[in-house]
Amino acid sequence: MRTRIVIGSRGSRLALIQAESVAVTIRKANPHLEVSISLIVTSGDRDRHTPLDRIGVGVFVKELEAALLEGRVDIAVHSLKDVPTDIPQGLCLLAVTERLDPRDVLVARSRLDDLAPGSTIGTDSLRRALQLAQYRPDLKVCSMRGNIDTRLRKVSAAEVHGIIVAAAAMMRLGWEDKITEYLPLEHFLPAVGQGALVVEARMDDADLAEILRPVNHLPSWQSVTAERAFLRAVGGGCRAPIAALGRVSSNTLKLEGMVADSAGGKMLRASEEGAAMSSLEMGARLAQKMLNMRASQLMTR
Repeated sequence: MRTRIVIGSRGSRLALIQAESVAVTIRKANPHLEVSISLIVTSGDRDRHTPLDRIGVGVFVKELEAALLEGRVDIAVHSLKDVPTDIPQGLCLLAVTERLDPRDVLVARSRLDDLAPGSTIGTDSLRRALQLAQYRPDLKVCSMRGNIDTRLRKVSAAEVHGIIVAAAAMMRLGWEDKITEYLPLEHFLPAVGQGALVVEARMDDADLAEILRPVNHLPSWQSVTAERAFLRAVGGGCRAPIAALGRVSSNTLKLEGMVADSAGGKMLRASEEGAAMSSLEMGARLAQKMLNMRASQLMTR
């Protein structure tokens, strides 16, 4: 009988809060288990200067996955938006936590519509930068890496006029009072999986599926499954900015997707709706719809 579980996590404050939230759920459902957290430094943590759209995919998860495959940890907790659609052989995603608010938020001295022309907004996301340019082309965007507290200090020091970050990150850090504005989904569609945490494990670790059952939130699982199916089918291995959001209500799933070209010249959006239990098929359908709208031409620019 298993008596211990080691959770692999990045070492940032946010990552530790996320890992501990999963640990708490596991302990409540399995009081006999000793649950600990092992800190692992990823290549994304070591390189805090290269823009994320250039640094490559999986930079915040590869070392955690290596630790899983080598048996140094039993499970890994990731921000789902950091996890590529291709999972290494021998690993699987076992649970998705209940998703927090998936929206992007602005932290600034005034609301987005009230910022003066030429104001500078910091972000580490090309997706956010292009959607901002569509909504307020008169603003300037600067690439900004680093932990959220580092970025917040740059706003306080007036190095930038504002930053755009994930609402869920601010909520988990207890910093909701610092949010100036929740950005509207009709203009700022989030990254695939944004707001949800995912637990990754080895496929041959048979008893973990039952242990992690209380962690999994079915509507969130269905939503992000559709989003990731869309990302894979539309060609998410490229560096093009792609966004998607699935929302489940009364067993019905509505899925919205966005694809833009990296130069910001054009942006496509579309949606699909259907049974939540058919989330994989819906993601593929939305991808095909957008490919028929010539989304692939945007991604090759």
